Amino acid sequence: MTVDYQPGDIVFSIGEIRNDGTLPDLDDDALIAVDGARGVVINEGHLEEFPDKTLYLVRFEGENEILGPPRGCVA
Repeated sequence: MTVDYQPGDIVFSIGEIRNDGTLPDLDDDALIAVDGARGVVINEGHLEEFPDKTLYLVRFEGENEILGPPRGCVA
């Protein structure tokens, strides 16, 4: 089943999301979103290396329901 999210869609993480080492401003394995965190899709695109995978730019809520910085998530 393929899901196609659009900018502005509300999404929820289905587990903890941690830095896999590709986000240079965070430590490796740093927590990005807790299980069930609400987020909003900002944009979508594809990685050149994996054109069949969709990359979503998402801002997840953190403490006090404040949106964090945009983070890339592969669906």
